[in-house]
Amino acid sequence: MSTAYLLLALATILVNTAAAIADFAGAKFVRANSSELNLPGSWILPLGVLKAAGAGGLVLGLLGVRGLGLAAAIGLTLFFLGACLVHLRARVFHNIAAPLAFLALAVATLVLDLAR
Repeated sequence: MSTAYLLLALATILVNTAAAIADFAGAKFVRANSSELNLPGSWILPLGVLKAAGAGGLVLGLLGVRGLGLAAAIGLTLFFLGACLVHLRARVFHNIAAPLAFLALAVATLVLDLAR
Protein backbone atom coordinates (compact mmCIF):
# COMPACT_ATOMS: atom_id res chain seq x y z
CA MET A 1 0.00 0.00 0.00
CA SER A 2 1.41 3.35 -0.98
CA THR A 3 1.91 6.12 1.53
CA ALA A 4 -0.09 8.50 -0.68
CA TYR A 5 -3.07 6.14 -0.73
CA LEU A 6 -2.88 5.57 3.01
CA LEU A 7 -2.76 9.30 3.82
CA LEU A 8 -5.51 10.16 1.36
CA ALA A 9 -7.76 7.36 2.58
CA LEU A 10 -7.21 8.44 6.20
CA ALA A 11 -8.06 12.05 5.32
CA THR A 12 -11.20 10.91 3.51
CA ILE A 13 -12.20 8.75 6.47
CA LEU A 14 -11.61 11.62 8.89
CA VAL A 15 -13.63 14.25 7.03
CA ASN A 16 -16.52 11.89 6.30
CA THR A 17 -16.65 10.70 9.90
CA ALA A 18 -16.72 14.32 11.08
CA ALA A 19 -19.48 15.16 8.58
CA ALA A 20 -21.51 12.13 9.65
CA ILE A 21 -21.18 13.10 13.32
CA ALA A 22 -22.39 16.62 12.49
CA ASP A 23 -25.37 15.08 10.67
CA PHE A 24 -26.16 12.74 13.58
CA ALA A 25 -25.93 15.63 16.04
CA GLY A 26 -28.24 17.76 13.92
CA ALA A 27 -25.71 20.57 13.87
CA LYS A 28 -27.16 24.00 13.15
CA PHE A 29 -25.04 24.49 10.01
CA VAL A 30 -26.18 21.11 8.67
CA ARG A 31 -29.86 21.99 9.17
CA ALA A 32 -29.33 25.45 7.62
CA ASN A 33 -27.57 23.97 4.60
CA SER A 34 -30.28 21.35 4.15
CA SER A 35 -32.95 24.03 4.24
CA GLU A 36 -31.07 26.26 1.80
CA LEU A 37 -30.76 23.33 -0.62
CA ASN A 38 -34.49 22.56 -0.29
CA LEU A 39 -33.79 19.13 1.18
CA PRO A 40 -36.17 17.77 3.79
CA GLY A 41 -34.74 17.69 7.30
CA SER A 42 -35.66 14.00 7.41
CA TRP A 43 -32.86 13.34 4.90
CA ILE A 44 -30.09 14.49 7.24
CA LEU A 45 -29.83 11.27 9.25
CA PRO A 46 -29.85 8.92 6.21
CA LEU A 47 -27.24 11.08 4.47
CA GLY A 48 -25.10 10.89 7.62
CA VAL A 49 -25.47 7.11 7.59
CA LEU A 50 -24.19 7.03 4.00
CA LYS A 51 -21.15 9.16 4.91
CA ALA A 52 -20.44 6.95 7.92
CA ALA A 53 -20.83 3.80 5.81
CA GLY A 54 -18.38 5.20 3.26
CA ALA A 55 -15.85 6.02 5.96
CA GLY A 56 -16.32 2.58 7.53
CA GLY A 57 -15.88 0.87 4.19
CA LEU A 58 -12.62 2.73 3.63
CA VAL A 59 -11.42 1.64 7.08
CA LEU A 60 -12.21 -1.98 6.22
CA GLY A 61 -10.43 -1.51 2.89
CA LEU A 62 -7.32 -0.36 4.74
CA LEU A 63 -7.63 -3.42 6.98
CA GLY A 64 -7.53 -5.75 3.98
CA VAL A 65 -11.10 -6.03 2.68
CA ARG A 66 -10.06 -4.43 -0.59
CA GLY A 67 -13.34 -4.90 -2.46
CA LEU A 68 -15.27 -3.13 0.26
CA GLY A 69 -12.79 -0.26 0.33
CA LEU A 70 -13.13 0.12 -3.43
CA ALA A 71 -16.93 0.04 -3.18
CA ALA A 72 -16.79 2.69 -0.44
CA ALA A 73 -14.58 4.96 -2.56
CA ILE A 74 -16.99 4.59 -5.49
CA GLY A 75 -19.97 5.24 -3.23
CA LEU A 76 -18.45 8.37 -1.71
CA THR A 77 -17.51 9.65 -5.16
CA LEU A 78 -21.09 9.22 -6.38
CA PHE A 79 -22.49 10.67 -3.13
CA PHE A 80 -20.48 13.88 -3.39
CA LEU A 81 -21.04 14.17 -7.14
CA GLY A 82 -24.73 14.15 -6.23
CA ALA A 83 -24.14 16.73 -3.49
CA CYS A 84 -22.44 19.05 -5.97
CA LEU A 85 -25.31 18.61 -8.42
CA VAL A 86 -27.82 19.45 -5.66
CA HIS A 87 -25.89 22.66 -4.98
CA LEU A 88 -25.93 23.54 -8.67
CA ARG A 89 -29.64 22.76 -9.00
CA ALA A 90 -30.46 24.96 -6.02
CA ARG A 91 -28.02 27.66 -7.21
CA VAL A 92 -26.30 27.63 -3.82
CA PHE A 93 -22.72 28.46 -4.67
CA HIS A 94 -21.41 30.21 -1.55
CA ASN A 95 -20.66 26.89 0.17
CA ILE A 96 -20.15 24.54 -2.76
CA ALA A 97 -16.44 24.35 -1.91
CA ALA A 98 -17.15 21.82 0.85
CA PRO A 99 -18.82 19.17 -1.33
CA LEU A 100 -16.25 19.84 -4.06
CA ALA A 101 -13.43 19.20 -1.57
CA PHE A 102 -15.12 16.03 -0.32
CA LEU A 103 -15.60 14.94 -3.95
CA ALA A 104 -11.93 15.61 -4.72
CA LEU A 105 -10.84 13.50 -1.74
CA ALA A 106 -13.17 10.67 -2.71
CA VAL A 107 -12.03 10.71 -6.36
CA ALA A 108 -8.36 10.81 -5.41
CA THR A 109 -8.87 7.93 -2.98
CA LEU A 110 -10.67 5.96 -5.68
CA VAL A 111 -8.00 6.63 -8.29
CA LEU A 112 -5.16 5.62 -5.96
CA ASP A 113 -7.11 2.54 -4.84
CA LEU A 114 -7.53 1.47 -8.46
CA ALA A 115 -3.83 2.12 -9.13
CA ARG A 116 -2.56 -0.14 -6.36
